[in-house]
Amino acid sequence: MFVLSEKASIANHFLAELRDAKVQQDPLRFRHNLARLGEILGYEISKSLPYHAEEVETVLGSATVQQLDSQPILITVLRAGMPFFEGFQRIYDRAWCGFIGAYRSPADENYDFTIDLGYRAAPTLDGKAVILADPMLATGKSFVEAIESLSDHGTPSHWHLAAAIAAPEGVAYLKRTLKVPYTLWVGAVDDHLNQKSYIVPGLGDAGDLAYGPKQ
Repeated sequence: MFVLSEKASIANHFLAELRDAKVQQDPLRFRHNLARLGEILGYEISKSLPYHAEEVETVLGSATVQQLDSQPILITVLRAGMPFFEGFQRIYDRAWCGFIGAYRSPADENYDFTIDLGYRAAPTLDGKAVILADPMLATGKSFVEAIESLSDHGTPSHWHLAAAIAAPEGVAYLKRTLKVPYTLWVGAVDDHLNQKSYIVPGLGDAGDLAYGPKQ
């Protein structure tokens, strides 16, 4: 697991603004900070992908450069994932993309819930590195359900799961549940989940902060 906040960098400024209740009053700024974290995590993931050498002609000669063997597939979970996903698109600007509509079912008296998938569109994943981007890794159920729902789209070479903020319970759930090769890339790992399965201290509801409250 890669945790961006474990080392001092400008990314911590973006994380701080995402959490700050005053800054959150500006949805444009909130979406922009999610996109910037997506760019940084996309860059970090790029270091683990396979490359090959190619010659590029300049006006004065030629240079040997390392080029990606192939672009990864980018997938996000609607709606909160869209601004985060935008950052990955800026890094992998030739990548094919997929989308999943997922939401929490109404919780019971014990605040237990399931994940309902209402929409799915993705290219073939066979033999591809796949980046699944969702800003909040709370229980981990959305990530697992998304991966399972895409099983009929082929077998990726590797899953890269990206989140801005994660809860330790969600990280542990992925470790217990996932049987596919994956690497987890997160901006920060927070303290715990509360009774309603929201990350503490977290930042609140990412979808509502980016696009407005749901009715």
